[in-house]
Amino acid sequence: MFYRADRPHGLRHNPFNAIVVPRPIGWISTVDAEGRANLAPYSFFNGVAYTPPQVMFSSTSAHVHGGGLKDTVANARETGEFVVNICTWTLREAMNATSAPAPHDVDEFALAGLTAEPSELVRAPRVKESPIHLECRLVTVVDLPTSNPEQPNTAVFGEVVGIHIDDAVIVDGLVDYHKVQPIGRLGYMDYVLVDNVFAMQRPGWP
Repeated sequence: MFYRADRPHGLRHNPFNAIVVPRPIGWISTVDAEGRANLAPYSFFNGVAYTPPQVMFSSTSAHVHGGGLKDTVANARETGEFVVNICTWTLREAMNATSAPAPHDVDEFALAGLTAEPSELVRAPRVKESPIHLECRLVTVVDLPTSNPEQPNTAVFGEVVGIHIDDAVIVDGLVDYHKVQPIGRLGYMDYVLVDNVFAMQRPGWP
């Protein structure tokens, strides 16, 4: 089939999210100016640069309660900081719980039964139960085109200034994916567990 992206596709659900897969999950923790913590997962997330290390996540809708930017984006923009917590198989239910469109004053750490652990270099707390955290300082916020001004598309870029890795997931000096058990986002309501890893050496060029 072929369809124009700005016209109906005729399928049960939008296939775009099922095509760009798997997507890593950026489980982003922030605080607002008053120090209230927020935690939410974003599947439009990835690393975008090595030196210095940088990541991005993107929000594609407004806050359900009262409109405007979602708490994560608003907090990152306001404080200039956020933390990426790596989501794992054992944390899947907690991650899903934090995706609820909760009101501004709800503590998602408490909602999901998670422990907010202080970070080293930023004010936003980390998810203690996650084996890997990336402490980030805001680089820039990009307002992307949107077909509905009330549903903003906003990309947030941050520089990774501190990295926490649980020693239990390091084997022979490498992060062991089988010990981390990261999960990724597919389309619809589907996810994937990273448990089948293979390696390929990059070819050289004469």
